[in-house]
Amino acid sequence: MACKENAKIAGNMESIKNRKVSEDKCIEADVDLLTDERSAANEENVCACCGKKTMRSEEERRKLINRLNRIEGQIRGIRGMLEKDAYCNDILIQSAAVNAAINSFNKELLSSHIHSCVARDIREGKDEVVDELVGTIWKLMR
Repeated sequence: MACKENAKIAGNMESIKNRKVSEDKCIEADVDLLTDERSAANEENVCACCGKKTMRSEEERRKLINRLNRIEGQIRGIRGMLEKDAYCNDILIQSAAVNAAINSFNKELLSSHIHSCVARDIREGKDEVVDELVGTIWKLMR
């Protein structure tokens, strides 16, 4: 009886392994396809998922990138604090500062989005942009 059960378990394990390998290949193919789509979209400055793009002034782009660079530096600083076994409270304070910086970045980008993209689309009669904006605000408020 035990031999039959072991054989059944081994068969099930092999089936699971084969399914897992098959799923991994599908996932790899999906990732490759998505990567190809994103690469093509980047060449055209168009979002891969929706085909939209936003033209920004060089100054606006520079300001946003500078903010992200500062946030990246803050996060690296937190990693360094962890590596040096810094006091938990000090790390939490720095983490809160990163959250505030991300929120500030989001507010700046959202304001620009509303004044440019949303206003333009509404003027062009594309009312679906309002639903898109509401969805975005919901995600930001989580």
